[in-house]
Amino acid sequence: MEQEESGVRSNGLIYGLDDRPPLKDTLFAAFQHLLAIFVAIITPPLIIAGALELDLDTTGFLVSMALFASGVSTFIQCRRVGPLGCGLLCIQGTSFSFIGPIISAGLVGGLGSIFGACMAASVVEMLISRVLRYTRKVITPLVSGIVVTLIGMSLIRVGITACGGGAAAQADGSFGSLRHVGLAALVLALIVFFNRSSNRYLRMSSIVIGLVIGYVLAWALGMVDFSDVQSYGGFNVPVPFRYGISFDISAVIALGLVYLITAIEAYGDITANSLISGEPVEGEKFVKRASGGILADGFNSMLAGMFNSFPNSIFAQNNGMIQLTGVASRYVGYFIAGFLILLGLFPAVGLVFSLMPEPVLGGATLLMFGTVAAAGIRIISAQKIGRKATLVMALSFSFGLSVELVPEILGRLPETLRNIFSSGITTGGLTAILANLLIRIDE
Repeated sequence: MEQEESGVRSNGLIYGLDDRPPLKDTLFAAFQHLLAIFVAIITPPLIIAGALELDLDTTGFLVSMALFASGVSTFIQCRRVGPLGCGLLCIQGTSFSFIGPIISAGLVGGLGSIFGACMAASVVEMLISRVLRYTRKVITPLVSGIVVTLIGMSLIRVGITACGGGAAAQADGSFGSLRHVGLAALVLALIVFFNRSSNRYLRMSSIVIGLVIGYVLAWALGMVDFSDVQSYGGFNVPVPFRYGISFDISAVIALGLVYLITAIEAYGDITANSLISGEPVEGEKFVKRASGGILADGFNSMLAGMFNSFPNSIFAQNNGMIQLTGVASRYVGYFIAGFLILLGLFPAVGLVFSLMPEPVLGGATLLMFGTVAAAGIRIISAQKIGRKATLVMALSFSFGLSVELVPEILGRLPETLRNIFSSGITTGGLTAILANLLIRIDE
């Protein structure tokens, strides 16, 4: 009772799910959440735009729409609109998991093919939300861990390419120069240095600090040319299907598999969020909350595709932020959503980050992608590893990494099959699911 009277509840929260904190506390909590997610939201469109060699205006617009889509998605999750949303302080942002298949789709069919596949494949996650109890028997923690590990491993190539200077540096012969690699190494070292700090604010903002210092140094070295930007003013009007829309079956299948895994990850994130927020993690109320959250996860990704952005997923790092601040109020989520939408409507934000040199971004993303792979390994290590699990892992990693390292092995296949299996995530993920279902060993 004494704890509750002093403002701190027995579960460590200062403000519960349905509390309305004072404006000052609300803004402070919202700002900390923004600090934790901002870079993670804008990084995927920057990576994809770099891999597809898109122009500055298009890149800036994609960054702006990523912020806008994340804001709308976050509002739906926190507010709960009909069956959509979990009704928790649950933040959604652009997902790293889809980057590999999206780049493959974009290289074949352009932006229209990407957004068409993102929308069509999102149905997979929405269907899973309706049959949640059964899918968990197919997508086990072992399978999820393998796929998450493959996502991180396959993206490391994208990160290291950016560290070397990206496609532009490969074209002009400067790829891997000391200037590029040194800048990327500095950013990576700064992030590691501040991330290990005992000061929670320095740790929270370690990626932002690394990127800002790297950006300023790159500008001093003449690697940033602001003259390419005609204007920083104006207003971004979200226009549905601005780049057209088309459907490629191989891209839909590849993205559909990632949506499958994302649904299971969303379930875990909602469970953790409910636990931290002092809400039940079993029973009818929880099942309804989890199903609504996963349904919104898929619906929001479809909505993002309509507005020229990439799939959204629930951000796990914000669960830690709830613990850190002691604020679980979903009303804070409305402010976060509003800030994200506002940032997305002003083109200056997207343009400034679109000018960031690839080595600066590469230094940060290389560490991020390694962290994704490490998270997958942690999921696997929490399981009992017997003969069957060893075989499933061996087959999945062998097939998944082989098509990433030696893509020529698929050269004799029909184009549709080649496009489907060219992603190590798809090949390894399908292998993991089938091997886990079909291999029977009495241990």
